[in-house]
Formats: sequence, structure tokens, C-alpha cells
Amino acid sequence: MAPSLLFALSSLSLAAAQGNLNLRPIASLANGSTRYSDFIDPSFAGFGIEPSNLFSFTGYDKPNELSFNLIGNLNNYTGAPPHLRLGGNTQDYMVFSEDQQQYTWINNPNATGQGNFASDSMLIGPKFFEVVNRFPYGTPVTWGLNLAYSDPDYLDRITQMAEQVTKNVPNVKLVSFEIGNEPDLYLQNGFRTGEWGGRVYSQQWLTRAQAVFDRVLKPLNLSSNFFEPGTTANTIGTSFQIEDMTELGIETAANGTDNTTFISSWNQHDYYYFVGVTGRPLTLEEFMDLQSTNIQFAAWETQIQQSDATPYPYALREMCSVGPIGMEGITNTFGNALWTLNFFLYAATLNITSVQMHMTDNSNASAWQPLEMYNRQPFVRPLYYGYAAFDQIIGPSCTTQVAPLDLGPQPDGYNGKIKTYSIYQAGQLATVVIINARMANVTQTDKKSLSVTITLPSSLAGQDVHLAYLSNDGADATAGTVWNGISYEAQGSNGRATVVDNSDRTVRVGSDGTATVNVRDSEALAVNVGGRVGQGQPDKMACAAIAARSQAIGPTPVTSGVEESGSSSGTGGSATASQGTSRSGNNGAASASPTGMGGRVSVEVLSVLGAAVLGTVLLLIGS
Repeated sequence: MAPSLLFALSSLSLAAAQGNLNLRPIASLANGSTRYSDFIDPSFAGFGIEPSNLFSFTGYDKPNELSFNLIGNLNNYTGAPPHLRLGGNTQDYMVFSEDQQQYTWINNPNATGQGNFASDSMLIGPKFFEVVNRFPYGTPVTWGLNLAYSDPDYLDRITQMAEQVTKNVPNVKLVSFEIGNEPDLYLQNGFRTGEWGGRVYSQQWLTRAQAVFDRVLKPLNLSSNFFEPGTTANTIGTSFQIEDMTELGIETAANGTDNTTFISSWNQHDYYYFVGVTGRPLTLEEFMDLQSTNIQFAAWETQIQQSDATPYPYALREMCSVGPIGMEGITNTFGNALWTLNFFLYAATLNITSVQMHMTDNSNASAWQPLEMYNRQPFVRPLYYGYAAFDQIIGPSCTTQVAPLDLGPQPDGYNGKIKTYSIYQAGQLATVVIINARMANVTQTDKKSLSVTITLPSSLAGQDVHLAYLSNDGADATAGTVWNGISYEAQGSNGRATVVDNSDRTVRVGSDGTATVNVRDSEALAVNVGGRVGQGQPDKMACAAIAARSQAIGPTPVTSGVEESGSSSGTGGSATASQGTSRSGNNGAASASPTGMGGRVSVEVLSVLGAAVLGTVLLLIGS
């Protein structure tokens, strides 16, 4: 075992207590009055891959073993693969050519499209779809189509690409098309000139959606509501907010339908911090002030409220801690594992239906580095453990719901640094998650901890609760993380889960129904009722209900507890919120507060791929 792993394991909850916290989670959602999520889709915590970087993550002529081992771990924890969004700036540069037979994209020597980077500057061919089929069976996919291209043959181009997708990725589960990436930034990207705003965008989006429906989806007996309109990616003077889009006609019914729109879900993007745009420097300590995430996301909570006033769910299809390519010393540290776990839980409480963390091969904010780069072989970053912790905590049941847990008075020095959540299975309390993000670095020898007393249902008196820690030597550690006794960095594992500590840590619930646990600064803990974290089983009816929330082309994995489907599934009607619980819980959506980031521009980053590319290729990395 690596020395850093030994240190992380031996230091779990042994630090001297500095503060006390008292938590009182409600025992049953039926008996309490708190905001809580709908049933969480097992594919909720997903990835977004920049299309120009697809081959870096999938592999070229041979599969990328690290990528698929890491994705396979998550599939094992929830019974369903993570939701993949294949989109970003470069979706608006790509067109299809049957003659392009390379395992990469190539420059189009005859590009005619407009834009700072021409909207047809990248040619992809059949190999692009071949490598997508390497993702686990039934992987839900949102596929980005090119809206920027507007030459006279634009409808032929977009329907050609859509047809290639529907015919050539049979191993994955295509659930939606995203037409255009961040259209509110098209003027500065050079994709549009003159009058451009939500109204013109809506008209152009509807024209393309109608063509794809008529030529591609309708022959497959699919309904028109298969598209995700891109809403505002900034907060300054935009007419792309959800309420603007509804007023400007984006909900116009598709021709040839019984008044069904094209919309399956709203699609929005956000970054906690964007280099060159956010008007202040960022430190690891500020990043680990978890309340700052709520402040930054406040404008997007307003967008969620606007979504709640429509029949359509809200997905965060491009999210990241720091864009465009992370920040050394912040996003590649253990602090980002704590931030990632917290963000997934926080997003779930807002009834965001899915989150895709954006990845490029050269980003310090990607969950792993898929290729040799920066003089380093491929490796796993700490933030991947945030995915693993979230997925093991929610499990495969399809009956998981998350509620924010009131902290009460916080000890001195901990304000904004602690987040707590209650996790429910089939409406009953199953897990309490405590994230202590007060910064304690590797070199700090006197790390403190919180003493947390949890008041549990009296029926648990005398029973043991089981503890799963997310820990490392310190917040600034870049390797050696352990979650629930598991490492994904063990020598020779190539990303496979390796048990490095099989002990079952428990605490006995007292006769008064309380259990006291310690959580070290820069550490998280899941307190689980009834057994160790990660031992849940799927509820087939609940999983079938989640699968039926949307249409799909392709299979539904048997491991999700749902009977395997054929070429299409879902309601076949207008997109509606699922019926398990209210989309906004029983107290409505969270209220907004001033945003911490005024806006975001689209940034292009030039990156040179390493030796795995067939020759040295200059890549355009979009955000």
C-alpha cells in the first residue's frame, strides 16, 4: 500500500475535536416538511466530453482502458452508466464526411462556414461513431449538433449528422439532441452578425429541429420532443433566459404533431469560476468555502425556478469547477473531491435532473488525464472520488432522494465550510452526509475535527451505523485519496476499484437515539443506516419509471433493473415532470441571491496532443 494511502487511512477521524455540531434529520419524508429531490436518476452524475477530444478519452484504434475502467466503476455502483453529453464549442465546428476514415477529426480543406473558427472546419467520419459505441451498454447520451453552420445546405448537413447518430451508435442510449452550443455567445464567436438574440435563435432552432424531426426521428416513430434548447450561459443583458425563450416562441408545436413541442429538457451551462472572466483571483481556501458555490449559482437557481413554471425538466449539461482547463493547485487537489461531492448533492436538492462535468484532455479540472501529457502518464485526479462517493451513496435503487440538512449553529471558523445532507431510500432515512471543507493542508500537523452528534429515529437505539470516509492527507493533496476504503490509483489497477481497507467502521446508536462521529477538517463522511454504503439493490418498478421519463433510441441496461428495451422507449408524448414527487419538493425551489459571476465568454484553448495521436495534431479545445 502506498505511504500516502496509509496516512489517509490512519488519520481518519483521529484529529482533536475543535467544534461541535448537532444534526436532526427527519426519519421519513412522509412525516417532515423539508425541500427534497425527486427520485435521482442513477446516471445523474455524468460527464461532458468536448467533441474534439473524444478520441483522447475513448482511445483511437484501441480503447482507452483507464477511461472505461473508471466509468465501469460508477456503472457498478448505480447499476447504470453515467449520462454522457458529447458537446461543446467544437460541436459547432463539425460536419460529417463518409470519406473521412481516420480515428480522429481532420481539418476541412474546403471549409466555407462563418466564424472565428469556421463552422465546418472539422471533418469527422464513421470512426467517430465507432468509438462512441465503446461506452458501456445503454449509456444515456445527449448529442450536440451544429447550429452555427448556416450555408445554404445547412438543413442537409444537420440532418445528415443526426441520421448518422441514430444509425451508428446502437450500443448507447440516445436520449436527446442539443442543437448549438451556447448560442448567446454566437456574436463574439463570429457565428452570427447583425441582429441576434433569443427571438432569432428560437426561429433558427425551430427550423432545424423540424427538419431533424421530419427526416430522422419521425421515420423511427419518435415524437418531436427530443431536443434541448440551449439557454443563457451568462448573466449580462441576455434574452436567452428560460422565461425569455418561452415568450419568444421556443415552445412552438412541431408541424405534423398533436400540438407537441420539440423540447425534452432545458439545457444550461455554468462554471464556478472561469479564468479571464471571473473578476477576482481564486484560492483553494475560497474554493473550499462551499457556501460560495451557492452564491455563484444563485442566478442559475432563478433559471431553475423559471424551468419549474414550464412542463420541462432542467439539466446542467456543462458544469465545471474552473474553466476553461482548470487551475493547478486547486482543481487537481483533494479539495475538488469535496467540492464535487457537495455540488452533486446540492444540485440534486434543486431538482436538476442531471449534471455533466465538462472534460477536455488537457484540463486540470477533468476527472482523469486520459493521455500522456505535461510529462505525465495517464492518471486519476482526486475529484473522481467525488463521483465515486456520490454514486455509492445514492446506489442503484432508483428510489434515492436527497434533502439539505439544517446545520443549526456552526462552530467558530466553520461558517460556509460545512454542508450536510440527508439521503432517503424509498422515503426513509438511509444516510447522513457531512462534508467538512475547512482547509487543512498536508503539511498541517495539528489538524482539527468536528464532533457531530446526530439524532436518529429512536427505533435505531442500540444498533450500529456504518461510516464511509472520503479522506486524504490534506486539502492540497493531488494523489492518495481514499473513499470508503477504496482507491482508484493503486499500482497496476489502471483505474479499477481496489480495496485498501476492508474494515467496517461503526458507531453504536445510544439509548437516546443519538450517535456521535468525528469528521476531520478537509474530510467527508457518510453515516449509513442498516449496513455499509454500497450494498443497495435496484427497485425494478422505480427504475422503469425513471427510464420512462424520456424517449430514447437504443438499449436500457438490464443492470438498472429495467427490462431491456428495443430501439425506442419513453412516453412518446410531450415532456413532463415525473410523477414520483413534486419537481421542486414540497417547499418549492430555492430562492435566488446575488450572483458571484457576471458572465462568461467562450474561450478557445490550443493544445498539442501527446504521442497517442497519429502524428502531432493541433487541437481546438472548446468550453
